[in-house]
Amino acid sequence: MKQKTTIFCLFVIFGTVLAPLLHAASEEGKVSFSIRYFDKRIYFAETDPIYVQVTIANNSPLTYRFKLADERAFSIDFDIRSVSNRPLEPADALIRKRSSNQQVFFREISVESGESFSFVEDLRNFVNLKQAGSFTVQARAYPELYRTAPSDGAPVLESNRLSLNLKPPAIKGPGGIPLAMDVETNAILVREKLSPDQVVEYLITARQKSQWEKFFLYLDLESMIARDAVRARRWISEGEEGRRKMLEQYRLELQSTVTDGDIATIPAEFTVEKTEYYNLEGTVTVLEKFRTGNYTERKRYTYFLRRKDDVWMVVNYSVANLGTE
Repeated sequence: MKQKTTIFCLFVIFGTVLAPLLHAASEEGKVSFSIRYFDKRIYFAETDPIYVQVTIANNSPLTYRFKLADERAFSIDFDIRSVSNRPLEPADALIRKRSSNQQVFFREISVESGESFSFVEDLRNFVNLKQAGSFTVQARAYPELYRTAPSDGAPVLESNRLSLNLKPPAIKGPGGIPLAMDVETNAILVREKLSPDQVVEYLITARQKSQWEKFFLYLDLESMIARDAVRARRWISEGEEGRRKMLEQYRLELQSTVTDGDIATIPAEFTVEKTEYYNLEGTVTVLEKFRTGNYTERKRYTYFLRRKDDVWMVVNYSVANLGTE
């Protein structure tokens, strides 16, 4: 009788300890981890960031919690392999971060049932992408943070796979700046001598079609950055490398509508109302309509342009709300 009582107690103890772990494991399987390109375009070896949006979705009935490091190298990883299944070398910056003796700061993220959490990372911060070719990309997430030495039982989430094609280094244009490429035709995008109204029509149409390379073709990002006093002061104090990173960050923020969302919002339709231009400066007024549920918002955009090297570029804009219809 005493032996049966002991066995029963052991079952109770194991059940109490293991049940939550088994339940957590079952819920872990209901959490999906996926990746997609944030701004799908033509990518070149050695140049330009390759932004990937990372998403953790909770499809379980319970709240899912995980640790997210301030330094993302301790939360996620990317496995990029060639067609012969050979993994590419990790980026030098990643090796330095993980090999240095430092504290890892993190915050706990709670994702409720039916919700998701996303952030964007540059593949070049994780993998050495200096050679042209075709590759597959898969991400791994570490809910309990990355450990230098493998930890038994530590959860790891694996994502779907993406195809990545890296072309040889881009052709350099005037000033050594890589020329933009048309995603649809693979042709080099060249700024043409369009009139101010044609430039604005080109920009808005490109946005309607989600053709980011064309959208940015006639948008003077440096002038757009200077619209904000804080950014303008930082731009002046930065060196060449710092300014390049500022342009990349501003472009990313425009695409995610974090900043200057009005110019990146997609209108359902638009009409050029008025165009005025002189030798070096011009303005184009456009009536744009945006459908929101059962209503249509009407806004009047004024685009300010400046002619540089005989090409009109958008350098600023303003918006006036006209109500709904």
